[in-house]
Amino acid sequence: MSGRRSVQSGGPWEARYGYRRAVRIGDIVAVAGTTAPGPDAAAQARAAFGVALGALAELGGRPEDVIRTRMFVTDIARDGDAVGQVHAELFGHHPPAATMVEVAALIDPSLLVEVELDAVMRAGDVP
Repeated sequence: MSGRRSVQSGGPWEARYGYRRAVRIGDIVAVAGTTAPGPDAAAQARAAFGVALGALAELGGRPEDVIRTRMFVTDIARDGDAVGQVHAELFGHHPPAATMVEVAALIDPSLLVEVELDAVMRAGDVP
């Protein structure tokens, strides 16, 4: 497959800012920064990764195809461990390269976490 395919989640920012939730070209998938509401950072991370992995699945991918994740948190001292634990739950059997950074703010003040991921669909075929 060499054509470009994409997924929209219907979120308000996609149309306003001109982007897609995820784009696949060939065997590579990039999932845009994804947020989700929730009562705390762990719940937000779990929901955001759920949306991101759902977009990946729509393009034919699985969690074990993920090769890189990025986690952006507004208070790493308070929430970093909780977000990291969610990441470990989701990717512990096939851990990707990962980055977590603290940011001053996200697009909505109620959001504590934003996640991104990249995947290679045939990553499991490499010896």
